[in-house]
Amino acid sequence: MSLAQLKSKGKAQDYEDLDPVLTYRHILQNNLGTRDPLRVVALCDSDAFYAACEMVRLGVTDKPLVVLQWEGIIAVNYPARKFGITRFHKLKDAKERCPELIIIHVATYKEGEAEPGYWDNVDSKTHKVSLDYYRRESAKVLAMFKEGLPDAEIEKASIDEAFIDFTQPVRQTLIQRYPYLSQIPPDAPNGADTPLPPPPPLNWGTDSHLIPINPAVDSESDNVEISAPLTWHDVALQIASEMMHKVRVDIATKLGYTTSAGIARNKFLAKLCASYRKPYSQTILRNQAIPCYLKPLEFQKVSCALCSNLLAHDGLSHQIRFLGGKLGEALAKEYDVSTVADLLPISLEELQSKFGESALWVYEIFRGIDRSEVKEKPAVNKSMLAAKALQKPITRIADGPHWIRVLAAELSLRLNDARKERPNLWPKTLVLHVGHGYGNARSKQAPFPFTRDVTVDIVAAAGGKLWKELVGNVAGPFKISILSLGFSGIEVTDASQQSIATFLANPSVVAGKKRPREENGNPPERPHRDTPPARSRPSSPTSIGPNSTSFTCSECHKTISLSPKLLSSTSDVRERAQAFAAMKDEHSDFHFAQSVAREVEPEVKHVGTSKKVKSSKTHRKENGPKGIEKFFNRT
Repeated sequence: MSLAQLKSKGKAQDYEDLDPVLTYRHILQNNLGTRDPLRVVALCDSDAFYAACEMVRLGVTDKPLVVLQWEGIIAVNYPARKFGITRFHKLKDAKERCPELIIIHVATYKEGEAEPGYWDNVDSKTHKVSLDYYRRESAKVLAMFKEGLPDAEIEKASIDEAFIDFTQPVRQTLIQRYPYLSQIPPDAPNGADTPLPPPPPLNWGTDSHLIPINPAVDSESDNVEISAPLTWHDVALQIASEMMHKVRVDIATKLGYTTSAGIARNKFLAKLCASYRKPYSQTILRNQAIPCYLKPLEFQKVSCALCSNLLAHDGLSHQIRFLGGKLGEALAKEYDVSTVADLLPISLEELQSKFGESALWVYEIFRGIDRSEVKEKPAVNKSMLAAKALQKPITRIADGPHWIRVLAAELSLRLNDARKERPNLWPKTLVLHVGHGYGNARSKQAPFPFTRDVTVDIVAAAGGKLWKELVGNVAGPFKISILSLGFSGIEVTDASQQSIATFLANPSVVAGKKRPREENGNPPERPHRDTPPARSRPSSPTSIGPNSTSFTCSECHKTISLSPKLLSSTSDVRERAQAFAAMKDEHSDFHFAQSVAREVEPEVKHVGTSKKVKSSKTHRKENGPKGIEKFFNRT
């Protein structure tokens, strides 16, 4: 029903779209979007994910375990919950409740280590929390969703959740199981708009819990429904439940993680019922069950199912978006109500007169209507950020490099992890952000040169340079309590960039000729920093004059010639001379960029040696970025 129709009626509509008339057109037409009456969406949530990850890592099966971040409990496994332990307990209280409790602090970064680890005596003043292990395990779960459900649309909602739109694969299975739906009967009175025949009897199986349609009438067994006839959407829900169950079992078997899922007609309802029977379960919300399920709920808690940035997991209360904030408070105060049922009699026109256009969203969500799409997120994140809220603010310039290096360790690890799947990921820019409280933020950024092997040393050196430029000239005392280092402009290079980047990242091969190496495997000594790089050393042509058409490069000993096509297209001496000069400059630029790619611009001290990589900054100032070097440094 359109907004205009709702306004014209001037009264509340109460769940009138739960059993629409389904026709052959609905079955045969594939692009109905979020208004498809056969739409099926699931939300699959990993059970106590952080705790489960640590259980898998340690080989723990049924022992109580909690995960700490500094002094606070951030995850509690289900065996520990049997002792009444929650995330809001102090560690001392948790140990009193369960003396055998396994206590794991999340991995942390510390200076001098390239990767996070599980250290003794972690300290927030010197360490930084790492979620990298959980990110990797989350990626494995997501990969299994995509492998097991290739035709479904999958949207990663958070580190432990994913929305799955089953509409397309369910439609395919529906036609395979009931082939008579794929053909419009010759005697169909209204052609494609003829209603479908009634669905056959349906076996819901034992893999899913059904939310009761009418709790006062239905049997105590939530898998037996006696108060409503079957619909084709019920059939679609049951097919989706089969697919969801299979993937969940595969994840538990292969990865060791149990999951819980909610299956309904849209994202809101799927999220809402996913925690109905945790852990390791799945729940189906039929259209006919929506009214009795929503009406008793306190509406300021309902919208926690919509929260995109969860602050808690596994059914615990959240800080809610929209209705959990000022809008929810205003609704409760305006009408002196607390439940969804209390607000149903209020018309859309009245709500909009008091609360504006956002009232339409409220009006529909209370009736189980959610038009948001399930969209797969881009495979490549455009940015990566490592941040630290400092318990002890930085007040001296000399204290910054410690945290720069800790943040650099996280950034380099995350980028290298991402490159395992996409080797040609390239962050264009490195950004340093510092701040204290609100409104006192400053940032500095610089191009991040392409390099095949991104190490902690390289990122820390580049970040250290930004630190000096950003903070080094600060006059008077300062205080920094928030520090972040991040990559931006992350892209996958195209084919032409890949070929050049691969060449530059492998300087041991130049024009098919291997560079000599010493016996210990190290490259020969580089020229002194005062020795000009390739760009300032002219190539030696075979002949140079107004009619020159080729030259031999003294760097790679390769003969470079003007193309026969260009020579045949012009006989003008001046044009040929200009083309020849441009060709020489382009080839010289290539060698200059190659030399820059082998250098680290800031001065970097390598661990375990006293050798320093010298900066090429002096030459860059003299010559300036040109040709291909300029291309590699653009942002």
